[in-house]
Amino acid sequence: MHGFKLFDRFKSTQVHALSPQDSNPCSRGKLSKCKFTNIGSVAQALLPCGLPTTELLEPSIDSYLKPVDYVESLAEIYRRLNTCSQTYKSLLCIEQFSILRGLGDPKLLRRCLCAARQYAIDVHSKVVLSAWLRYERRGDEFIGVSSKDCSGYILECPMAALVSGFHSNSIYDHCQCGQDNLEAVDNQILMGNEGSSLEEDSDVSFCIGDELVRCVRFKIASLSSPFRAMLYGSFVESRRDKIDFSKVGISVKGMRAVQVYSRTRRVDLFCPEIVLELLSFANRFCCEELKSVCDAHLASLVCGIEDALILIDHGLEERANLLVASCLQVFLRELPNSLYNHKVMSVFCNSEARERLAMLGHASFLLYYFLSQVAMEENMASNAAVMLLEGLEEFATEKWQKALALHQLGCIMLERKEYKGAQFYFEAAVKEGHVYSLAGVARTKYKQGQQYSAFRLMNSLIFKYKPVGWMYQERSLYGVGQEKIMDLNTATELDPTLSFPYKFRAVMKVEEKQIRAAITEIDKIISFKLSPDCLELRAWFFIALEDFESALRDIRALLTLEPKYMMFHGRVSGDHLVELLSHRVRQWSLADSWMQLYDHWSSVDDIGSLAVIHQMLSNDPAKSLLWFRQSLLLLRLNCQKAAMRCLRLARNHTSSMHERLIYEGWLLFDSGHREEALSRAEKSISIQRSFEAFFLMAYTLADTNLDPESSSTVIQLLEEALRCPSDGLRKGQALNNLGSIYVDCGKLDQAADCYMNALNIKHTRAHQGLARVYHLKNQRKAAFDEMTKLIEKAHSSASAYEKRSEYCDREKAKDDLNMATQLDPLRTYPYRYRAAVLMDDQKETEALEELTKAIAFKPELQMLHLRAAFYESMGDKTSALQDCEAALCLDQNHTDTLDLYNRTQDQATRSI
Repeated sequence: MHGFKLFDRFKSTQVHALSPQDSNPCSRGKLSKCKFTNIGSVAQALLPCGLPTTELLEPSIDSYLKPVDYVESLAEIYRRLNTCSQTYKSLLCIEQFSILRGLGDPKLLRRCLCAARQYAIDVHSKVVLSAWLRYERRGDEFIGVSSKDCSGYILECPMAALVSGFHSNSIYDHCQCGQDNLEAVDNQILMGNEGSSLEEDSDVSFCIGDELVRCVRFKIASLSSPFRAMLYGSFVESRRDKIDFSKVGISVKGMRAVQVYSRTRRVDLFCPEIVLELLSFANRFCCEELKSVCDAHLASLVCGIEDALILIDHGLEERANLLVASCLQVFLRELPNSLYNHKVMSVFCNSEARERLAMLGHASFLLYYFLSQVAMEENMASNAAVMLLEGLEEFATEKWQKALALHQLGCIMLERKEYKGAQFYFEAAVKEGHVYSLAGVARTKYKQGQQYSAFRLMNSLIFKYKPVGWMYQERSLYGVGQEKIMDLNTATELDPTLSFPYKFRAVMKVEEKQIRAAITEIDKIISFKLSPDCLELRAWFFIALEDFESALRDIRALLTLEPKYMMFHGRVSGDHLVELLSHRVRQWSLADSWMQLYDHWSSVDDIGSLAVIHQMLSNDPAKSLLWFRQSLLLLRLNCQKAAMRCLRLARNHTSSMHERLIYEGWLLFDSGHREEALSRAEKSISIQRSFEAFFLMAYTLADTNLDPESSSTVIQLLEEALRCPSDGLRKGQALNNLGSIYVDCGKLDQAADCYMNALNIKHTRAHQGLARVYHLKNQRKAAFDEMTKLIEKAHSSASAYEKRSEYCDREKAKDDLNMATQLDPLRTYPYRYRAAVLMDDQKETEALEELTKAIAFKPELQMLHLRAAFYESMGDKTSALQDCEAALCLDQNHTDTLDLYNRTQDQATRSI
């Protein structure tokens, strides 16, 4: 454990706008490269290192598995999931999780972990996966909730995880934590014989020193075969009434407990010290049932870190499987805090302790995968991360497991600037079949002064495989002049979601003294992919222009995503820079702030809205309503983790029970527990009728396919919500939702009234609903004009262009969809529309290319399904099946894809 830091000062896993490898250029004699040309004196004071330069920019090496061909990898995983044995399915779901991490969809990843937990058989896997799911939900952040508290479902239940075997009941079912703890741990343990009389005649005594413990011979004999042989076999003890147990190693109290257990088959009557003595006694005399009962009882007593640290040594010594599992469970459910306890870390990182865990089946690839991911999130370069990844490598058995462990070790060594070690691990990962690790090899060569060798390596990779964006991005680092720019442009063309090319081009414009053009360039990616590093870079540019209000807006939005973010190469905290900039801008009153929020919300300026709420929270951090509003904005921006963190803070800060129930309901809804979300809303309404409680109920009910009766209920709930006090922002949303339900019910006039009322209180998005009403009334021109109004008002307009395309002719629709793709290349409808048009025009190759270029950087379900259908119509059954399998790997219950898959399989079988 030498060198392990109990607390690292900054635990962020941020990707700096500049290279983390050159984290302090000014102190390393590079101040001349940090240019202040044409920057005012105030800006210079706020930019301690000047503006960034292209020399210091480089992308990070992603620390997860990254297949060259996602579709092929996803299809293979699906095929194996369909054919593997039940015992292997859980681990295969973890492999699926590892492949899908690169897609960045938290819900998809949680689904994989849930599936792994569903198919887990052994206690160890259940303990790890339940804790992992709790960690992903950040259950540790709830105030008043301990690590052993249960969410009420088998999925994360700490007691259900201690029951071995596969159970057909759903992990989303309610657990039985209200029952006796011992029964919950092991419902197979018989609690019979409780009525046996303790006054039953004894016929044998065990002598311990001067004390006699009187027992019933046949009951002691029933404890194990050795006792049966001793008391009824050919041993001398079988003929004695008194047997000397002074040297056996059990106390008088312990032997009396054995006598009580032999009559009652219970150990919950004794203190933990006596039960530990019984456990040791059971091992010595092979009393398997006694051992099992002691193991289960002690497991139920582990409540916190201190308990677990004391009991785990006993568990390992006595090979008590459940006890060790229960101790591990506490350590894991206390993550990330338990990483900073050196005694806990010694359990996982000490070689002797690891060996003892392995002997009991409690050291595994799964365990170290979870631990190492948490450690890397906390501090990528920490000693803890290194040691845990070494454990991951030790327990890796399959190629993908070894590749993952080696690649991540390479990433950590690169972060620690140990370039030779990083190169060794990256090269080892390549040998295990992970092609992306070649980017790591090239980077480490470059860091060691072998730029040409790095360029040649990436060049050969591009020629050997079908090129993808990251290959050109990596090669651009080692090229010069126009060659570098061409590679960056190609990287953006192949994968517009890569942020580095935008950042490089923006900084290059700054070096050419074109700061406004630099902002325009970085805006291109911020408009569809919000990330702290890009917001930081844009804030630098605004400070250089002395546009402090815009800079402050971006930094506040950045801190909403990552509250502990460190600016300027990790030298200045974001909060400190906010404080400095706040003196340069106008200070808003609370009333002014609400007006500002109203304006930004109405103009669909989500970043501006985030910044206003962040400022309001800095003045009133305990305002749960503001945390809730912030979570809604973050969900709209597809920032799932940050949104859930804000929702948890809303729940923690509220002082009223009815509000807490609402926030808990939204958290439950997000994790798929709709019935519980409805229950929370109903309880909240029973305490106090409120807009948010009725809205939660309506939203939850509307999330499923609505029949006429359900639609009527949703309408009533939204009308009730509108009768309750709330502000225009939320009432506008309720009116918009109500209009949508009316449209689905065919009540177009009522829908139009709702949308008009929403627009009257500046709910700008209602233009889209009103356009839909006009379209259904065959007023296409009016629908087009309505969407045009939204485009003119909205700060973010990609979705508006996409929707407007439905209300115009083909050529104009194509223009609108091209604009939507330009503004947000992650929107999939434009690609599918263009592909369908090409297919209608019998341009099959072009149609496939349109989908393929998008699938290359976003393998999305609908696009894969459409391409599979195209392949099927063209007679290419093999490609159609592969696309279906990849789509079903993302959602195995997608009905249309399942139908297409089965149909194509039948056709392929008949053609053989």
